[in-house]
Amino acid sequence: MAVNDECKLKFQELKSRRSYRYIVFKIEEQQVVVEKCGEPTDSYEDFMASFPADECRYAVYDFDFTTDENCQKSKIFFVAWSPDTSRVRMKMVYASSKDRFKRELDGIQVELQATDASEMSLDIVKARAL
Repeated sequence: MAVNDECKLKFQELKSRRSYRYIVFKIEEQQVVVEKCGEPTDSYEDFMASFPADECRYAVYDFDFTTDENCQKSKIFFVAWSPDTSRVRMKMVYASSKDRFKRELDGIQVELQATDASEMSLDIVKARAL
């Protein structure tokens, strides 16, 4: 599975310049490509709305939070979205390509795997960030 150069480029912009709040990726014609980039002002709800109900996706999300010690921090989450309603072949392709794709994106701090929205709720993301 190839990874389009735009994926790495956009990820670097999210990581270093904070140009995006999130990036959603999809596999198209045997390569991972960028599907959507979220503006820095987009909310977590905007991010959640970016996932199709019946297709797999990868995504990265730049999560800002405040620690118990009142420090502002940020962590980059990698999300593997694989809804139960997606086709079995699609799930297999995304599952088998995930680790290789993740290695291309240097700087991911937390990984989430979700089959429905409740598995990547804001509460879960907050708990994993701390």
